[in-house]
Amino acid sequence: MGWSGVKNGKLLALAANAFDAFVTVDKNLPYQQNLSTLPISVVVLDSVSNELSALIPLVPALEQALQNLQPRTCIRIDSRT
Repeated sequence: MGWSGVKNGKLLALAANAFDAFVTVDKNLPYQQNLSTLPISVVVLDSVSNELSALIPLVPALEQALQNLQPRTCIRIDSRT
């Protein structure tokens, strides 16, 4: 997309124009941004590591969450639950 180096607020605004959901491993993002102003949902993948091997087990829960996600919402998918 050519968005390399774009920071959180601008990145969310760009994503809101092109996507329905923004998936991140940044656990602080929901506290740093006013998500209610964007027509996009945010999904935070909360895992013990950001390595692919730690994130792959979260994919089934992510797929299920994306089916029911509403705009301007934020959900956390936690690997420890």
